[in-house]
Amino acid sequence: MATQAIGRQRNAAVVILTVLAVMAGVLEVVDVLRHLGIMPLGEVLSLQFYGVSWLGAILSAIVAAIWFSVARQLWNLDPQGWVFVVVIAILNIILLLATVLGRTTFEAVSLGVVVNAMVLILALLPGTKAAFGRS
Repeated sequence: MATQAIGRQRNAAVVILTVLAVMAGVLEVVDVLRHLGIMPLGEVLSLQFYGVSWLGAILSAIVAAIWFSVARQLWNLDPQGWVFVVVIAILNIILLLATVLGRTTFEAVSLGVVVNAMVLILALLPGTKAAFGRS
């Protein structure tokens, strides 16, 4: 706990937020595998993923790395991690909902929307903000 600032403590909301950030990262890793055609979840979950999408795989891998980095920052009570988790959750919700305008069904992105919404709600709770030195 040497990286924590004086007077700040990791509360239950911060622990849950960190776990959700790791879950979001794992979901992105699953997306990488789907984009590469390695994980055939498309048939099981009625999702339409045909062939290999290198751009999608690269972008999902970058987002996964960001989520894992944010989880580390959250665990260490880094205030920049709190800001970044709020920004990335909002952007992910917007982008996931925008994919529904294309050929993707809401069922395909619903788990991601739920996880990101939970992250955003937890991050904006007064106790969570206080743990990161925000008022």
